Formats: sequence, C-alpha cells, structure tokens
Amino acid sequence: MKYVPRLVLFLAVPALLISLPWWTLVAAPTQGTGSLFWLGSALAALTFCCLPAAMYLGHGHAQSDAASIVGDTLLGVMWVVFSWSVFGNLARLGLAVAGVDDPARSRIVAAGVFAASAALVVWGVVEARRVPRVRTVEVSIPGLGPALDGLRLVVVTDTHFAALDRLRWSERVVEVVNAQRPDIACHAGDLADGSVAKRHAQVDPLGKVEAELGRFYITGNHEYFGDAPGWIDHMSSLGWQPLRNQHVTVRRGDDQLVIAGIDDPTGVGLTGHGPDLPTALAGADPDAPVVLLAHQPRQIIDAVAAGVALQISGHTHGGQIWPFHYLVRLEQPVVAGLSRHGDTQLYTSRGTGFWGPQLRVFAPSEITVLVLRPQ
Repeated sequence: MKYVPRLVLFLAVPALLISLPWWTLVAAPTQGTGSLFWLGSALAALTFCCLPAAMYLGHGHAQSDAASIVGDTLLGVMWVVFSWSVFGNLARLGLAVAGVDDPARSRIVAAGVFAASAALVVWGVVEARRVPRVRTVEVSIPGLGPALDGLRLVVVTDTHFAALDRLRWSERVVEVVNAQRPDIACHAGDLADGSVAKRHAQVDPLGKVEAELGRFYITGNHEYFGDAPGWIDHMSSLGWQPLRNQHVTVRRGDDQLVIAGIDDPTGVGLTGHGPDLPTALAGADPDAPVVLLAHQPRQIIDAVAAGVALQISGHTHGGQIWPFHYLVRLEQPVVAGLSRHGDTQLYTSRGTGFWGPQLRVFAPSEITVLVLRPQ
C-alpha cells in the first residue's frame, strides 16, 4: 500500500500532460465527433500508455536505453504541447470576447497550438543537440592578486551523457573548450546518467581537455542516482581532479587562488559522501580568495557564510524547456547567470548538455568562460 500514492502521482502527471492537449487539439475543434476525433483520442490513449511505461523501463531497474529515449522524448514533446495548450486556451477567452463562435474559435486555437508546438519541438531538438555557444563573463574577485588578473576559468556542467550516443558531440565540446585557452577547467557535476561501463566512451574525450593550472570535477545529483564512486575514479583516470569536500591552491607568481569543491547534497545517502564546506576549506590560506564548485545554486547559503568569493553551479539547465524555469525557481535561488548574494557572487550555468528530453526551448546550452579580474 505504501507504493499507491507514488503510483497515483506517476500516472497523474501523464494524465494531466495529455488530457489538456487532447481537449484543445482533438475534442474541442471536432466537437467530439468524426474520424479525426476518434483518431486523435486513440493517439492520446496510446501516448498515455506509452509514456509512463517507457519512463519506468528506461529509468527504473531495467535501465533500457531504447525505452528511456522513447519516454524522455514523449515527456519533452508533451510538456511543450501542454504548455502551449494552456496559452491557447487563454487566447480562446480573447477570441470569445471578440465574438468568435465555436467551432471556429476552437479550430483557430487548435491550429495555433499545433503550429507553435511543432515549430518549438523541431527548434528545441536542434538547440539541444548543437555544440553549445561560448558565453564569456568577466567576474571581479576581491583580493585577487595582479598575477592572476585575466585568469580564464572554463566551465562545463550537466553534460548528462546517456542513452543517446553523443561521442562526436563530446569531442567537439572538447575542441571548443581547448580553443578558449583555459587556465583552469571545471566540470560542475551531472557528468553522465548510467554506469561507467555503459557511458565511458562518451566521457573519455574529456581527458583531452588542456588547462595549465588544473582540471577539477565535482559530483552532481545524477552521479548519486547511478555510480558516483565509479565516475569519481574514472574522471581521476582521465586526469581530472575530483574535489570531494577539499580544495587546491593554484599559484601564479606570488599570488594564489583557492579552488574548492563539495559533494552534491544528494550524496548524503551514500556513506562518506555529502557536502562539507568547512572540511573543504580547512587549511586554506584565509587571505586567498575562494572559488567554490557546488553543483546546486541553493548551496550558496553555506558559501556566503564561509566568505566564498565566487560559487560556480549548474543543475538548473536554465529551465531547459520553457516555461519549466518557473518550477525550477521554486527550488533554486537562481536559474541562470551571474548574481550576487551578500559578499558572494554566484554563477549558474544553463548547462552544456541536456537531461532526458533532447529539447532546449528558450534555454540555450553554454560553455562558460569566466575571466577573473581583481576588484
């Protein structure tokens, strides 16, 4: 019986995502009759059966790659269609006020929702699968020594290597990263979904990233949904230094900068894992500014208390599929970009890859170049 509420929620979400589009695109414009009504209703019923089944087979114990591709794609498409069905039905009210009667009103809305959804799905797939654009941001760091002025810190995060084979994409990302001439390279978590054995080929090109002062990696929440210790070891084998509640001091001339990293909060469920910022900063020079890698923006609270100069996070994907960012904002203090929290700055990347649905709508991916400047 304890699984009943979870099962109800698991079925209620697809039911909601499908029922409103069904009414908007099928029932209302056909007035519940005719071959188009029955064909559309059958398609809606099939989608309702396939979506939860594919998500369960793809992300449950079976870990079927084929099922996850089907389920994730359906989820993304239905979110887009659901969202624009909401907007379409708001427009319906305007048409009613303007005196447009049914069935013309419903057919205008259905045509608009279908066209907008189809265009955004196609565009979203292209945006998700493209090599990310480079976003360069200058960040003023109090106490940064002159020898470190202009330090280039290149950030990738949320690559989410998964069922879709993105080996060539991974290789091209590395080419772009190296073209930025990073002094320091960082991966801020959510490296891959799945085991090292299944995904390492897509991750291995990261071993070719070149950064004079170091390559640093932290865990995200998705590592803890799979094999976090395995991914930590694998990144070490590729020459990246995992920062698990620890720091490294990088130097140029007489000046120094502390690069610290903490585990994702999801790690508390695994013995010996979980964020511990005091431990990460133990022994660090108190006069050296601190750049902290912390996967989730909400970890900024502890960073502010510890006097961190800059926190770098990912996790949000910038919402990934608009308007999902409004829901993300309920959990995280920031969705994307550079923000200030007390004396601490936070840079939240929209992510380099995508999770689940191969769609990005009004939330483009990025490879970030943070250029550090003295303040």
